[in-house]
Amino acid sequence: MLEQLNQQSELWQDVEKHRLHAELCNAFYAREILRLSKEQNNTKVCRILASLPFYIERAAVHILAGNSPLQLDSQNGSWIAKQAAHPPEFLGEKVADYYRKNAKVGLIVPIVVCKEGMTFIKLDSIDEIQNESLHCNQHGWFSLNGSSQDCDEQLLIKPTKASITAACCGHVWLQQKRTSPRRLALREMLLAANLNWLNFAKPFMANRR
Repeated sequence: MLEQLNQQSELWQDVEKHRLHAELCNAFYAREILRLSKEQNNTKVCRILASLPFYIERAAVHILAGNSPLQLDSQNGSWIAKQAAHPPEFLGEKVADYYRKNAKVGLIVPIVVCKEGMTFIKLDSIDEIQNESLHCNQHGWFSLNGSSQDCDEQLLIKPTKASITAACCGHVWLQQKRTSPRRLALREMLLAANLNWLNFAKPFMANRR
């Protein structure tokens, strides 16, 4: 009897996992196709479309296999958590200490973007390190204290539960007040799916290639 109950439980878990997987894939396809419809470069569109199934499948699988404590909204392909009243603080000294100790290629990092009165946090990854500077794949060069060497509108901050939660959930503040969240691009969802919430300095990415 106990064995039968265990089998039924495993079957239900498999069905639920397949449902979540399908909903995530559908949400990602809808999001990316809408984004691509605004792209003017046909060559780029064709290239992205060719790789889209692989990256969508990868994102869905990694999200379901991850250890995120956030609530998953599979139908919209996003995470949900209560938004803080204000954006996370930027503390240059603590930022520098963290990256001197943990900076390495492949590390997933949060970047605060302040633009047109809006503040939000995006996920990026380190792809190069030189002396007292590091380069993020999409946001360029930063000093170890977090200041951008390319753009005054962005800051590299330390990954904490608060900053990573805000990044994963797309939290946005307008004039320092909470407003509607943004939807993460597929690349950010892939990065978020590789976060190790038990230790942000050791993402799962290296073990999932």
